[in-house]
Amino acid sequence: MTGRRIVVLGATGFLGRHIAQACAAEGHWVLGVSRATPHVAAGHRAALDLAATTTARLGEFLLAHRPDVVVNAVGTVWQADEQRMRELNDVFVHRLVTALAELPSPARLVHLGSVHEYGPTPAGVPLTETQDPSPAGTYGWTKLRGTRRVQAAAGDGLDAVTLRVANACGPGAPPQSLLGKVAAELAGQAGLTGGTGELRLAPLRARRDFVDVRDVAEAALAAAFAAPDVVAGRTINIGRGQAVPVRDLVDRLVALSGLPVRLVEAESPDGTRSGAEWQQTDITLARLLLGWRPRRTLDASLRDLLAGAWLRQPASPR
Repeated sequence: MTGRRIVVLGATGFLGRHIAQACAAEGHWVLGVSRATPHVAAGHRAALDLAATTTARLGEFLLAHRPDVVVNAVGTVWQADEQRMRELNDVFVHRLVTALAELPSPARLVHLGSVHEYGPTPAGVPLTETQDPSPAGTYGWTKLRGTRRVQAAAGDGLDAVTLRVANACGPGAPPQSLLGKVAAELAGQAGLTGGTGELRLAPLRARRDFVDVRDVAEAALAAAFAAPDVVAGRTINIGRGQAVPVRDLVDRLVALSGLPVRLVEAESPDGTRSGAEWQQTDITLARLLLGWRPRRTLDASLRDLLAGAWLRQPASPR
C-alpha cells in the first residue's frame, strides 16, 4: 500500500532517520519532524520542539498534516539526564496519545519502545512480550512508562502498536552507543601514524541482541500497515533473536578496520547502563503478526557502520 501520509516524530535520530527514508522509498508522503528542521534524505520536513510543545499545539500540528500513520521515534538514551529522559520517553508520549485520541480522523500510532524495558533476565532465557518488565535504571523505566501510556490509550480505542526494539546498529549509529563509539574512534585513528592505537572500553562481558537499523525501519513499515485487528494494542519484539557476545562485535569492527588497534578494557564508574548482561528477544510475534524477520547479517551491518564513520571523518590536512 503506497501513497499514505506518514509523520515521523524524531526524524533526525538514528531510528527516525532510517524510518523516514524507508517510508519515502516505498512511495509514501513523509513528514520528518524534530526540534530543528531535519535534514532527511527524502520527504518533507518540519521543526517542532517535541519536548516543550503542549498537547494542544501537538494536536493542531497533527490536524494540519492529517497523517494516516504517526511513528514515534522520539526518545533519549543513557547520556541524557533523568529529567530529559522523563520529558521525552514518558511525558511526551502522554501528550502524543492524548492529541491522537482527539483527532477527527484516526491515525495509526507506531511507538518505538526498547528492549531495556524488560530489565535483567537470567542467561539463556529469551525475552517474550508476556514477561513482566522490571527495568534497571532511569532509561528503562521511562521507556516502559511511555509504552504503558500507549497500551492504556489502545485500551481506550486508540489504534496503536508498540515495537520493543533491541540494540540497533548499522550505518549512522550514534557515537553515544557502544558500536557507534568504536566505529568513530577507529575512523579517527585511520589517518594517524606512529604506532599502534589504543581503544579503551568498559569490560565487554555482556551478550546482547543487536538488529540492523534498516531492519527496524522495515518492521516499522510493516506495523504501520498491518490490519488493526492483528496489531492494535500489541507490543511486539523487534530484534534478531540472538544473544551475541559484545566482545565479538567489537573485535570484528577492529578486524574490519585493518588497524593495529589494542583493546583495553577498564571498569567504568558509569551507573546509567542497563545492567542486563544477557539479552535475547523472542521474535515469534513479529514473524506471525507482521510477516517480518531481520534480513541483514550483523557482519553487513558492521561493515556499513564502519564505512559510514569513515566517510564522516574530515579530510586530513595536506
